[in-house]
Amino acid sequence: MKQVSVGVDIGGTNSAIGVVDESGHVLAKDNIETPGHGDVNKYVCDLSDAIRKLITNAKLLNEDIEIVGIGIGAPNGNYYNGTIEYAPNLSFEGVVPLVELLKKHFADLKAVALTNDANAAAIGEMIYGGAKGMKNFVMYTLGTGVGSGLVVNGDLVYGADGFAGECGHTTLIPGGRLCGCGSLGHLEAYCSAPGMKRTAFELLAKYNATDSLLADKSFTELNSKMIYDAAVKGDKVALEVFELTGHYLGQGLADTVHHLSPEAVFLFGGPTAAGDFIFNPATKSMEDHLLPIFKNKIKILPSKLDQGDAAIIGASALAWKELE
Repeated sequence: MKQVSVGVDIGGTNSAIGVVDESGHVLAKDNIETPGHGDVNKYVCDLSDAIRKLITNAKLLNEDIEIVGIGIGAPNGNYYNGTIEYAPNLSFEGVVPLVELLKKHFADLKAVALTNDANAAAIGEMIYGGAKGMKNFVMYTLGTGVGSGLVVNGDLVYGADGFAGECGHTTLIPGGRLCGCGSLGHLEAYCSAPGMKRTAFELLAKYNATDSLLADKSFTELNSKMIYDAAVKGDKVALEVFELTGHYLGQGLADTVHHLSPEAVFLFGGPTAAGDFIFNPATKSMEDHLLPIFKNKIKILPSKLDQGDAAIIGASALAWKELE
């Protein structure tokens, strides 16, 4: 009998659900709306119904399967307590005991566990992706924000309260840009997709670059994919956006290397699809900022998780990790 797990990725708009086998293949997937009504009990009932329906569909396609557990990735997810705590982009207020509520619907499962989305991505990389066999590595997720998951001696680092690993909120430039968290100069304000957009507009103003392919884009309209497309065409502003983003990212990665001495750093998320445009300057900057004892030791690698299903796959891996 094939053992499988269920992965749930709770986002601000939708909650994605998938049934995943031990090799990281998604056998069936679906999604439901993450509600704005704030009623967590109703949401858990709806989520449980959707999970059961998906399991039924997966069994129709693969009759001989056993569900061993559910792994959940969520913003401000606390692995220790199984709670979502004060998540700014969810309608649920305060501390939500999600695992406790979900276990009432799935008491027969061996594992129900929750962590934040970046930690889930790191576990997914360790179980299914490029970090197989690695005991010490770091995952950086670049998207709307900058998340990170830290693995030391084969274990994810959660810290005393379950919230360790917020590398995106290290201070990169004292007194710099306002970060979404309210503080100034954090890495996230420069290396996230919105951060790249802010850099683009700063450069457009600096050079009065009316001839740039980005010059006719509004702030609301512009995104990192447009910046990439312009860079491919040789647009000087777009190319400099990637140079600066990579420089800032490499500086932050060097700090992380100094703290943890990982074997590798994995990058995941939309901006990483730009490939060498961001990997080359990030690698150069990291090496420039490293102590000599760390130089030319640390690899910066693209995640091997499928971008489309990575959130589901990463969350599902948490169930396997829980069973070890």
